[in-house]
Amino acid sequence: IRTGQRVVGLVIKGEQVVEARIRTQDGEELTLGTDFCFSTMPVRELIAALEPVPEPVREVAAGLVYRDFLTVGLLFKKMRRNPGAGRAASGEQGRPPDNWIYIQESDLRLGRLQIFNNWSPWLVRDQETVWVGLEYFCNEGDDLWEMADAELKRLGVAELHTLGFIEPADLLDGVVIRQPKAYPAYFGSYQQFAEIRAFTDRLKNLFLIGRNGMHRYNNMDHSMLAAMAAVGLVKEGRSDKAPIWAVNSEGDYHEA
Repeated sequence: IRTGQRVVGLVIKGEQVVEARIRTQDGEELTLGTDFCFSTMPVRELIAALEPVPEPVREVAAGLVYRDFLTVGLLFKKMRRNPGAGRAASGEQGRPPDNWIYIQESDLRLGRLQIFNNWSPWLVRDQETVWVGLEYFCNEGDDLWEMADAELKRLGVAELHTLGFIEPADLLDGVVIRQPKAYPAYFGSYQQFAEIRAFTDRLKNLFLIGRNGMHRYNNMDHSMLAAMAAVGLVKEGRSDKAPIWAVNSEGDYHEA
């Protein structure tokens, strides 16, 4: 397992990916032969790394769009109890019983919040405190993405206070995590994605898996199933990628 290294090029010969060019953290470039290639990198970057690629396929890949995401994690002594909800509905430390809460207020930038305590108590070191994750949907390079961490924490505290969830004085700590390409989008050139799939499917030892790897709104379970399907194909000596693409093909799961 090589860590701290990036795949910057993949060489195609016939119907196989035969070489991977890798760049280390020191800037050194290495070339490795490939038996099998399992790709979870964003499809846009994968097609840019592959060579040779037909120009129409490159154009479709270059037009794929992503939605970026950042989380402001805030640790509080407690949350404000909802006086109309009762103790059971408010939970311990005044926290609501929900895992996720979607925020509808148009005057706030917050899109969704989650209470990490409610996912699992093992996510919080001190059970007497409350970890709240504030989720902001953004685009890499926009004002939210470029906002300083300290300012994002202040924004998060202010918006939670506006919603009536917390008192600012109860804040203990905070952290900001930015996640580029969190959501592959179904607009841009996505309607022509079949051209990309037709090209990558014919490469017998290349297997696209994962959310960004398939440019599909996969959950973690879907991503693991796609990986298991890919490994199953390798074990069986098959190059038909249909079992991978059959994972999460139900239209009722995908969000508009």
